[in-house]
Amino acid sequence: IKEDYIYNGLKSKFKNNIEAIKILRVLEKENRNATEEEQTILSKYTGWGGISEAFNKRKTGWTDEYTELKNLLTDEEYRKASESTLTSFYTPNNVIKTIWKIIEKMGFKNGNVLEPAMGIGNFYGNLPSNLENSKLYGIELDSLSGRIARKLYPNADIEVNGYEDTRYQDNFFDLAISNIPFGNIPIYDSKYKHTNFLIHDYYFQKTLDKVRAGGIIAFITSTGTMDKNDFRVRKYIAERADLIGAFRLPNDTFKNIANTKASTDVIFLKKKDRLEIGANPSWLNISYTEDNIPINNYYIEHPENLLG
Repeated sequence: IKEDYIYNGLKSKFKNNIEAIKILRVLEKENRNATEEEQTILSKYTGWGGISEAFNKRKTGWTDEYTELKNLLTDEEYRKASESTLTSFYTPNNVIKTIWKIIEKMGFKNGNVLEPAMGIGNFYGNLPSNLENSKLYGIELDSLSGRIARKLYPNADIEVNGYEDTRYQDNFFDLAISNIPFGNIPIYDSKYKHTNFLIHDYYFQKTLDKVRAGGIIAFITSTGTMDKNDFRVRKYIAERADLIGAFRLPNDTFKNIANTKASTDVIFLKKKDRLEIGANPSWLNISYTEDNIPINNYYIEHPENLLG
């Protein structure tokens, strides 16, 4: 039963993605914004994370889907979609809504909001009504996701580009919020080539320049940011921002929406007005459990924030 549930869920996800792409094609051909009904269809697009079966022509039960994808997508779209099956995992709405509630409790009212890895913009889709006067900016590398986001949020300023190639100015944003990409790959950005951080840590690094002093960063990231032995990225962050709080999510948080188990943290930061680290904050360092598993000292001091 469990396997049937997962299988049917993946098939449903595939169908929703296809319908969204077809609507996008119509909107771009007719050069217009989406109707409410079309926006509903577009909003069901959840990317290709967790459904690599659709890109395998030899996979039993997926031959029709493979053929439909090959016929619907351009070669470049197909290549990027196939590459994204291991990295494109959209955020469940209940997690997004909780993050917004925390941001509101931190005192954020309205302002310039950046989502630097926005997918189709689900964080914007859950924007609290009392923050609707905010000016929205977004960045999305994947062409299909970014173009859908533009149709869902025509009043937002959205770049379909890599973060390293975007034009947004420094010290401009009041809030940056995102489920950032994570993995064991560095991103080349000439401005930050001296550190060579992995992709998720690079997103913190660049965003710390993009937000103004007093601005907030709320990122979902790999647990590696907090738990790795190499504390350079934590020291880099601590020199530029105060850690307001962090929460470790259950590893099945993304199971239903992306068919994956991944251990993730939600980290909330407030940018300082000067470069300083002050007293050595405990979250720079890690300890080890009885099973010799590394864990950040912050979670040892705040076990109530270990949700999973």
